[in-house]
Amino acid sequence: MNTRTRQLTVFLGVIFVCGFCVAQSITVAAAADLQSAMQDVAAGFQKQTGKEVKLIYGSSGNFFQQIQNGAPFDMFFSANLDYPKKLESAGLTVSGSYYPYARGKIVVWVHNDSKINIDSGLKSLLDPAVKKIAVANPQHAPYGQAAVAAMQNEGVYEKLKDKFVLGENISQTASFVVSGAADVGVVALSLALSPNLKDKGRYAEIPVTEYPPIEQACVILSSSKDKETAKQFLSYIKTAAVADTLKRYGFDVANTSRDKP
Repeated sequence: MNTRTRQLTVFLGVIFVCGFCVAQSITVAAAADLQSAMQDVAAGFQKQTGKEVKLIYGSSGNFFQQIQNGAPFDMFFSANLDYPKKLESAGLTVSGSYYPYARGKIVVWVHNDSKINIDSGLKSLLDPAVKKIAVANPQHAPYGQAAVAAMQNEGVYEKLKDKFVLGENISQTASFVVSGAADVGVVALSLALSPNLKDKGRYAEIPVTEYPPIEQACVILSSSKDKETAKQFLSYIKTAAVADTLKRYGFDVANTSRDKP
């Protein structure tokens, strides 16, 4: 092998290695209530490891269907426990990767310009001025299911159900209130505290005793093309730093570790 050939071989090897390093990233399907919190978490992970987390937000139920049909995600962060458990039972997850990462909360939320008094929580929705109520579609959105359960528990569901404007996910639900398509919404506390919404509206928290716990879990998918990076991100999710971030957005976090990924 002459000198020029050797130099070319080394050069191509360096390009290959660098290209491999740059390509280290995972794609995460995340419930819409995580929109702001997960941005912060992914940024922290990239700063610490140099690896990118590509985030796609949506309804947990829709993601569940897509994953069953072979959607190319590395990890799934659901807004409930049920979907990840079903994927685990179907053999679609990496063994031992199931992790309950947080518990969400719901609030009644109105735009700052609204004259509706929401101090009485869900009972405020009985105000004749409330014509349209934004709720995440309970057929596939865990936050919508929690909203319906809370209304039923309060005895107001039958009086309010005909006023529902259904969002595809909890983020779209909040956007209906922002745009004026709904007078009030039942949304995730994490969204009410997000940078995009915290200065645009006010909220009244619905007592957690009024609805089944919105326990949320994540899994690494067996179809992941980079399981090592996914495992590293899962370890990072379990750290105290991530717990603090989730708490800042109104989530309850039970299990944390101070280990570094």
